[in-house]
Amino acid sequence: MATVTTTTRTRTAVEQDIRATLGIVPSFFGRIPEQFLDAEWTLFKDLELGETLIPNKYKELIGVAVHSETKCRYCTLFHTEAAKLFGATDEEIQEAVHFAKYTVGWSVYLNGIQEDYDQFSEELQQIGEHLSQQG
Repeated sequence: MATVTTTTRTRTAVEQDIRATLGIVPSFFGRIPEQFLDAEWTLFKDLELGETLIPNKYKELIGVAVHSETKCRYCTLFHTEAAKLFGATDEEIQEAVHFAKYTVGWSVYLNGIQEDYDQFSEELQQIGEHLSQQG
């Protein structure tokens, strides 16, 4: 049987941190079981709000693109608003969504025609070498 790591802070302490950071405790955090709340909030705070290798604006644009495809209206709304908070323009958000549409289309096409993967990989290497030589 697997053991589950329990929270190190009480619900009250975690919710105080959430409130101090966001101004409120969103209802979806209030519904997370206590033993997982501290870990979930820490991940959210570190990945969504913290500085990581990927600048926040770009992480949120990735989130908009991903969730436009997964069709999760909650996540699409969240990442759209977060992208704006981190400085994304409406035009950048539209481009991220358009890129998601575009790249998913190629995925559908390549999988649908069952393109030979090894040949695809080899050709991609050749293209990369050519473009690298172009400067």
